[in-house]
Amino acid sequence: MSSSGPSFDIPLGRKAISADFSGGSISSDAGFLLLRQVDERLGLTRSLAGCIKDGREQSKVRQSIEDMVVQRVLAIAEGYEDCNDHDRLRSDPILKVATGRQPISGEDLASQPTLTRLENSVSGRELLRMEGVLLERFIAGRGGSAPRQITIDADATDDPTHGQQELEFYHGYYECHCYLPLLVYVTADCGEQELVAAVLRPGNVHAGHGLVSVLRRVVARLKRAFPEAEIMFRGDAGMALPAVYDYLEDEGVGYLISLAKNPRLLDLAGPHLRDARAAYEETGEKVRQFGELYYAAETWRMERRVIVKAEVLTQGENPRFVLTNIQGVGPADLYEEYVDRGDVENRIKELKGDLLSGRTSCHSFIANQFRLILHAAAYVLMQGLRRLLAGTEMAAAQAGTLRVRLLKVGARVRETTRRIWVAMPTSYPNKSLWEIILTRITAARA
Repeated sequence: MSSSGPSFDIPLGRKAISADFSGGSISSDAGFLLLRQVDERLGLTRSLAGCIKDGREQSKVRQSIEDMVVQRVLAIAEGYEDCNDHDRLRSDPILKVATGRQPISGEDLASQPTLTRLENSVSGRELLRMEGVLLERFIAGRGGSAPRQITIDADATDDPTHGQQELEFYHGYYECHCYLPLLVYVTADCGEQELVAAVLRPGNVHAGHGLVSVLRRVVARLKRAFPEAEIMFRGDAGMALPAVYDYLEDEGVGYLISLAKNPRLLDLAGPHLRDARAAYEETGEKVRQFGELYYAAETWRMERRVIVKAEVLTQGENPRFVLTNIQGVGPADLYEEYVDRGDVENRIKELKGDLLSGRTSCHSFIANQFRLILHAAAYVLMQGLRRLLAGTEMAAAQAGTLRVRLLKVGARVRETTRRIWVAMPTSYPNKSLWEIILTRITAARA
């Protein structure tokens, strides 16, 4: 047998394993095909690419904007987060097929330098339009059915930097040089929290910096799309800013926002805390009670309702305060509704840990914002894949699990005059899930 490259003989009992590199055109990532089907169903990368003006001389263009956006987003979803990865990936036969090229005879995809030039060519206005695409995907995903309840969750997270990137600063809370992205998720009724905004910010700003501007855009669009829906906002203490309360009240949006403890709040909550302490001393068991009070900081325009959680544990007291403008609902129910926002932290961990959104290593701040949107788009793609698995054992799988179980599939690729052949392992254990996904995509097109 002829081979390309070295060959090896490895003993195994009475036989020897002969290994060489004559397997032909093989990819370890057949999942690119599956992701591309999901992408086309969502219209995600096509819409993102449509936000970018191509100022290049078209007669000399070999890589279209859309091809490069598809290439980057699919690669991030498959676990290739760096531009440098594309010096190897650009020849991958499955990724080439996913971008509409012939797997073997077709021209290779964009190299790292070409992709880097794209990153540094995108303008702030184009990035704003790309942010809007994420929100439009959420709206389109409702399939024409209007939700009754829409919940907006916002949170800040750290994005450590390594070098001299523009607008990176030392952040005392995170104890590192970083950016401080603002991530906004929207939930329709009792569905999954879907990412609709990922805004990169300098590392020295307040956690709630720019939140009102993002909310103005998100809330206005949601109201136009779903005028009958009730909209609620939830945020941690980093979002506790008078400008946020004022805006939400003026727009008729209900909110649940954590308040940091301070001496005045603890004093006003004294009766609730004393009752909880008394109950704990009587039973010796954990006590959690709820109450409410009205409070106005000096910078507030009026008094507002504050939910009090008076909790006593063996370790001591654990009071919590949640500000709200929602009336007619009891303190305990409102607090439990607020606690549900904690699940957004799992979504952020998924974005950072599985989709590696922290690879904002460009020098330019604008280029790093573009990278963050690409990672956000990859996450939206994985959420779309997860929704297609409803009713299966993978319906709640994390993005990293989806990648390992569904996307990292080896395949041999052959190209003939009339057909492209992709042969995956006969023993692949999750072939039934591929069938479910592709059947559902086909049915949706019909």
